Amino acid sequence: MLTPLFRLSRALGGVISVATLFGGLVLAAPYHAAGQEVMFNQSALLRSLLPSVVNISIRREVSPDASSSHDAHASSATTSKSFVGSGFIIDPTGLIVTNYHVIDRAFDIVVTLADGTKLPGRIVNGARVADLALIRVEAGHPLPATHWGDSSKVAVGDPVFAIGNPLGVGQSVSAGIVSALNRDIMDSPYDNFIHTDAAINHGNSGGPMFNTAGEVVGVDTALISPTTGSTGLGFAIPSNEAKFVVDRLLTYGWVRPGWIGVKVQQVTAEMAAALALRQAAGEIISWITPDGPAAQAGLRVGDVMVQFGGQQPSDERALLRFIAEAAPGTQTTVSLLRDGRNMSVPITVQEWPRMQWEARDAPNLATPPRRTVPPDLGLTVGPITDAARVHLSDPKISGVLIAGVANGTDAADRGLQAGDVLLRIQDRPVTSKDDMMAALDAARAEQRPFVLALILPQTQDVPGPKWFALRLQTEP
Repeated sequence: MLTPLFRLSRALGGVISVATLFGGLVLAAPYHAAGQEVMFNQSALLRSLLPSVVNISIRREVSPDASSSHDAHASSATTSKSFVGSGFIIDPTGLIVTNYHVIDRAFDIVVTLADGTKLPGRIVNGARVADLALIRVEAGHPLPATHWGDSSKVAVGDPVFAIGNPLGVGQSVSAGIVSALNRDIMDSPYDNFIHTDAAINHGNSGGPMFNTAGEVVGVDTALISPTTGSTGLGFAIPSNEAKFVVDRLLTYGWVRPGWIGVKVQQVTAEMAAALALRQAAGEIISWITPDGPAAQAGLRVGDVMVQFGGQQPSDERALLRFIAEAAPGTQTTVSLLRDGRNMSVPITVQEWPRMQWEARDAPNLATPPRRTVPPDLGLTVGPITDAARVHLSDPKISGVLIAGVANGTDAADRGLQAGDVLLRIQDRPVTSKDDMMAALDAARAEQRPFVLALILPQTQDVPGPKWFALRLQTEP
């Protein structure tokens, strides 16, 4: 029952775990609002919230040697294991919010109410990408429900409280402050986590984060730690985003996100230098789905999106959230930079093709070491062979095949490899080595330190080309 439920692991000078959450004790404290000290009865508030929070125990099949919640799908013998999590009631009829990873592949769900009553849980729906799920219990009487708060009003330093089932020991409360906002823990392209220093431990995933008004302002979802315990790095999905997903699940049966058919990357300082932009801002389009909304609106690969629907995204993740939250069928305006000119383009948002919704990736931009740059960037290129075309997502695509990448070059450091296809340099299509060299010479003549290369990788997590900012000049 105390088996930890990991959701994500990374290496950063040790084992980094993003896992199930929260536990601890609460001390009474004053709340500072608008420069005034407002005393509230903290213990009474928390006691009133306890009945709306539930403990969740699930069982799933895992391979016998699975050591984390990445439980490999069993290929032969499997065993059943118990995992614990948390949730909170959002409707008196017994509707409960939790994390998707809490109930993922569960064949048995037991929900324990605050008074100790155990009820079978039934999965209503879920969104894996958003890591949110809905389950239902039948208690035979109305249950106390929570109330959503406005996470856009949450500020760094605000006191917050979390209630959950840390390590499966039972319902517990922890207290802390909001440490930061809009955290990216590389869990999805949409990351916008609230970071708190409240004690976080395995078992609190899916539990609520409350403000001092007793409103849910976050869904406790992850921790980062060099061990399997709390180190004060806890993360919650903002309530506004969680409520959006929950409402969509209840209304449509899935998230039904808005879609315009583009793949974008955050403009880095290097990309800005390649584009002769004054500052690194906006999101550059690396791919446009044929016949999609963006293509129909006239957007182009290489355009830099700076506003969507009058909103200026703070980063690539914010832009993707703006698009996903736009209602399908509505017309909005995209502000963009094209060849140094400002443009406003009307676009009609469509519903994301449901069969494609699960395909996701996150940008991975590396900081290059100092390298000597050869005239051809270290790239050996030639015509795309028939054998290579067999493996391309678009066999008719035009470009040159990268036959080799010189070791120790900037191109190699950034991940280019033999088998990739070079499609374009800056705004110039490339169909031969002469085209490539002419484009590189033109960029050098403009004294740009970097050049943009549009590459169709041989190995792809998500189909489609990707822009690479390659060093054009040796570092000073």
